[in-house]
Amino acid sequence: MSGGLDSTVSAAVAKSEGFDIFALTIDYGQRHKRELKSARAVGKSMEVKEHIVLRVDMTKIGGSALTDNRVNVPKSGVKPGIPATYVPARNLVFLSLAVSYAERVGASRVYIGANSVDYSGYPDCRPEFIKAFGKAANLGTKAGVEGSGMQIAAPLQTMSKGEIVKLGKDLGAPMHLTWSCYEGGKLACGKCDSCRLRLKGFAEAKTADSVKYE
Repeated sequence: MSGGLDSTVSAAVAKSEGFDIFALTIDYGQRHKRELKSARAVGKSMEVKEHIVLRVDMTKIGGSALTDNRVNVPKSGVKPGIPATYVPARNLVFLSLAVSYAERVGASRVYIGANSVDYSGYPDCRPEFIKAFGKAANLGTKAGVEGSGMQIAAPLQTMSKGEIVKLGKDLGAPMHLTWSCYEGGKLACGKCDSCRLRLKGFAEAKTADSVKYE
């Protein structure tokens, strides 16, 4: 549960499917720490069973505009290729931690808000990665070897941002509490990839976005 739009709608999907939610938020040193506040607000609104915020300092690794303030966040529009906001192996790291947490609480499913339609070209958001990670998780865990296994669910994988917003609205997801901007200021910049994709989604869904933009 990052505090962003996709993870919030994914949590709403999990809740609609009858699951209790154990939320994991990663504080990885992201420049947009504002999303951590949103994650806590979303978790409280959705009445999650437990919510832990885990500190994993990826600024020590760097290599991304989100973890190195010397690298500017691109604001010229969503383009083909992998942008400077890609954090090396972020979802690989995060899903590993999520599976560890899931084993501890006895969860049968891990939800992630990965999307491969309206996205910034991150390789760790693609369906082939999610599928491969699911296989690895079941090979490398007690739950996978001795139990019934664990499923990695990416319910938004093939949806457009407009479809995601519509789904969130239908499920009553607290989208008004979410934060998407990579800059993380008092107001969303409206120009980074994440802002542009969010604005596109709300426009396509003909739904008002309560987030204020510069």
